Amino acid sequence: YFLYETHRYLSDEENDLGDQSERLLQQLQKQARTRQQQNCAQNHPVSVEVSGPDNQRFDSNSARESNLPARKRRQHENSPCAESERKRKKRRLLDGEKGLDEAINGANSSRNGNNGEESKASQGCIEESKGRRICEKIERGRAVWPPLCTITPVLARLSFWVFQVQVPPLQPQWLVHPTLVQGRIKEHLIPLQDIPVIHPKLVKKLQANGIESLFPVQAEVIPAILESGSKGFIAGRGGYQPSDICVSAPTGSGKTLAFVIPVIQALLGRVVCQVRALAVLPTKELAQQVRCKVFNIYTDGTGLKVIQLTGQKSFAKEQESLAEKTPTGFRSLADIVVATPGRLVDHLQQSPQFSLRELRFLIVDEADRMIDSLHQDWLQQVAEAVEVPGSASCRLFRRLAEGSLTAARARCPQLPLQKLLFSATLTRDPEKLQRLRLYQPRLFAAACSGKEAIGTMEQQGDKQKYALPEGLSQYYVPCGLSLKPLFLLHFLLTLKFSRVLCFTNSKDTAHRLFLLVQAFGGVSVAEFSSRLSPSERKGTLKEFEQGKIQLLISTDATARGIDISGVKCVISYDAPQFLRTYIHRVGRTARAGKAGLAFTLLLQRQESPFLRMLTEAGLPGLGRHLVKGEALQRLRQQYEEALDALQNIVKEEQARKKS
Repeated sequence: YFLYETHRYLSDEENDLGDQSERLLQQLQKQARTRQQQNCAQNHPVSVEVSGPDNQRFDSNSARESNLPARKRRQHENSPCAESERKRKKRRLLDGEKGLDEAINGANSSRNGNNGEESKASQGCIEESKGRRICEKIERGRAVWPPLCTITPVLARLSFWVFQVQVPPLQPQWLVHPTLVQGRIKEHLIPLQDIPVIHPKLVKKLQANGIESLFPVQAEVIPAILESGSKGFIAGRGGYQPSDICVSAPTGSGKTLAFVIPVIQALLGRVVCQVRALAVLPTKELAQQVRCKVFNIYTDGTGLKVIQLTGQKSFAKEQESLAEKTPTGFRSLADIVVATPGRLVDHLQQSPQFSLRELRFLIVDEADRMIDSLHQDWLQQVAEAVEVPGSASCRLFRRLAEGSLTAARARCPQLPLQKLLFSATLTRDPEKLQRLRLYQPRLFAAACSGKEAIGTMEQQGDKQKYALPEGLSQYYVPCGLSLKPLFLLHFLLTLKFSRVLCFTNSKDTAHRLFLLVQAFGGVSVAEFSSRLSPSERKGTLKEFEQGKIQLLISTDATARGIDISGVKCVISYDAPQFLRTYIHRVGRTARAGKAGLAFTLLLQRQESPFLRMLTEAGLPGLGRHLVKGEALQRLRQQYEEALDALQNIVKEEQARKKS
């Protein structure tokens, strides 16, 4: 294929290259014969060397001279520069390789009827010289391809050459040039009256919940979604379809409200109850928060019904909440469904009354995590449930499989499906985003701070992927492995931090740390991990939010999307292994423009890789917080007693498991 493409795109410069090679060969032969005669008289062998780079320079100069007009070429040949260039060429020829001299002698003997093998060696050396010049021009991006019959033996002889072609990564324009949104929330609040597209009924509900202004992300995204839904549920003739929306903004910037308000407003005019909005979230806790705290608040009094499919109820009860059976079939009882991927797939496969044929909005929250872990291929199953086969021509409005616009597709109205993606760490990898089959997407990305940050993002491009909350103060604490629990107790007892969220990398570490702090005493502590049942986790979060728990030790299960009001400090007991994990951890504090603290306990071997990870991502540097040994000394005796108690507790738990 390479040889075919090479032969296909031959330029008009082929003959020029061949003529240059012939002239070069004739000059070398003439000068070599002169040198041979002189050296024979002196009984001294000839040694001619023409190196690859020098040969390249000589050839390029000859090419430049051959392209000059005749009058200018004569002036150039008589100039002092040309004379000095001819002298340099002569010196290079006198210091040439012995191998090329042998090739030239072989060519002479071939014309005189001598040995044919020497003629082949001469021709091979000339071809190798041509190939070397071609390769050097390829590296500079100015390749002049010889004929196919010439390049074939050259490639065979240059098998030891290695070419590395660096192709820059190609990204679609919507990723390269996003719609930038101001990052400073407090300085750029938008009053509700400045956004007239929001329905008056929803404006009253926002004001009733104490919201008089919208955050910058909300002020940009809500009108964009409402504009795409201005033509109702149906795509008219011509194949109108709304653009998909992608939002990458820091945690606590109001992304949930940015899709709840426009989706509810678009469904206010519905007549028949059908599932027209589906929100897919990675965890049960996040789904519960979105459904109960946001959707239910703003659908109250509108007639819209919200159903949750997360496994917190039995499968049969969830089926009953989705639809009821009638003499003519099933009648939907849900307008908006909030689900986790696993439970969603179960209902798509086992609940015939659950239909997505009228789906208008597909909302994917925490989109980067949902893309990386497509549980049971939920996205493909949703696509199959949404698309109605083309044979269903009896339906007035139908939805066909995604494809190019044709006359057959445009002859009847279609039902559009709009995808809405939200995340604080939305991936910029086109291959991953391609799995969602986005249609003419628009990206809204938040800048760090003001105009300077926006300019920085435009210059850095993809390097500035993520933004942190505005009021966040970050520090790292150097410590030893055996003293990490003592550092945590120091923050809680000495500095008297209230409502602290502590993250570990595993549920076993979280459990042992919980037992140790509990044995130490003086701190109201709880754990949050998969060791607890869903109802226990729900109760723990409620108590923590009410202030009954001072320290909540958790795995990264709560790092994604959970909005726990009043968290003053976040402590990473175990250093996060990935950048996105760190961003979601620290995003549990400093929400909605408020102030917050974030501490990361680092071992000596972890400091350099962790700080380098943040620097390469373009995030601001962390301050270094040192804890003096005197501050820990007064806690050491009680800490040693707590360690002894922990050992006994762990032994008792292991004995209970064995029994």
